[in-house]
Amino acid sequence: MQRDVYKKIISWNNSRKRKPLILMGARQVGKTWLMDAFANEFYPDSHVKIDLQRDDLLRERIDRSNIDPKTIIDLIQMSTGKHIIPGKTLLLIDEIQESHKALNSLKYFNQEMPELAIIVAGSLLGLAMGKSSETRKGKQRGSFPVGKVSFLDVHPMSFTEFVRAIDNPFRLKALENGDWKLIESQQEDYKNLLRKYLFIGGMPEAVSNFTENQDFMEVRRTQNEILAAYDADFVKHAPPELLAKIRLLWKNIPAQLAKDNKKFIYTALKSGARAREYESALNWLDDAGMIHQIFRAAPPRLPLASYQDFSAFKLYMHDVGLLGAMSVTTPQMLLDHNALFTNFKGALAEQFVLQELVSEGIAPNYWTSDSGNAEVEFVIQGTTAVFPVEAKAGINTKAKSLKIFRELFNPPYAIRTSLQPHHDGADVKDIPLYAFGRHIVNLT
Repeated sequence: MQRDVYKKIISWNNSRKRKPLILMGARQVGKTWLMDAFANEFYPDSHVKIDLQRDDLLRERIDRSNIDPKTIIDLIQMSTGKHIIPGKTLLLIDEIQESHKALNSLKYFNQEMPELAIIVAGSLLGLAMGKSSETRKGKQRGSFPVGKVSFLDVHPMSFTEFVRAIDNPFRLKALENGDWKLIESQQEDYKNLLRKYLFIGGMPEAVSNFTENQDFMEVRRTQNEILAAYDADFVKHAPPELLAKIRLLWKNIPAQLAKDNKKFIYTALKSGARAREYESALNWLDDAGMIHQIFRAAPPRLPLASYQDFSAFKLYMHDVGLLGAMSVTTPQMLLDHNALFTNFKGALAEQFVLQELVSEGIAPNYWTSDSGNAEVEFVIQGTTAVFPVEAKAGINTKAKSLKIFRELFNPPYAIRTSLQPHHDGADVKDIPLYAFGRHIVNLT
């Protein structure tokens, strides 16, 4: 599979000021595959890989040692029987979160052995770094000083990557080039691809399963296996006092997104629930890369980070296919041209738009009026303005909330995505859902 983030790893490798690279993301989004593919292409005969979850002896030896880079290199060489030559070798460390000594040594590798190329990854790596409470407030990640390591977020496959994997290259080329006349002539094919994506999602194993078997029930079995692995992670890694709350939060996300008002309501978890009771559990899921917490912008002005209302937020999962699996969508819904778009109050379509924004490196907020008579699903920060983004699940594109937003805040224009064709209006730019991710950056 071709992943867009792969190009960023190549850029990192070519940088004159290369630092150890940390691949961040939820379990099974493709971090290990990316490391292996890069190593095999660019360092086919000169890479050394260790897995600190599988190699108990090496992990124990590292944990008993100091965090001097030379000492760690000597231990890895003795364990693997392979030479590690700074400037020539690529060192890959998978499941690095299993050793805090190895994780903390990365900053010293940058200081004392900067010529050695290092890529690390791991399931639940964010938990080991304690990143969520820091990054949510705009601070550095965990204990790593700014400038000592590089971070690269890996997400589920975007719709563009999905089309590249399962369809012919000509439809993808038309999307990338914004050939709107050609796209409109093929819009039913694009809608069908989008329906498939809403069911399959972007987890690489699920996509690979579909390309091999063309069987939606096999895809659903794969998704359920991933969800079962996540639940096993809860049991294995979560603090015992948080386990029940983490499970309750996680399982409640589909129901919260199926409401007309998708603001997260704690009392929907159980009667009398309060934010302070669930904050640690929420942070745990955020650290694990399994949720996206989107805060209300009040008001939606530049810079958006300064106007976030941390008491009002929406929760999304990290993959639309897994959301569908938890919501028990069925392959039969693919036969109904609108079911996957309109069911659950358009939750799958809104989750899709959120993922496309995140894949493009855009951190959105949302907006509701103080009176509650208007809501815009997402607001995003552009270079010189804040833009409202309305996500519609079907072809009904009445824009009452966009109109209110425009009257209050006067953005250059509003952005609307739905199943309607592309239309470059002066006040509202319409982008089809299936072309949204590829073109949103160009509009802001």
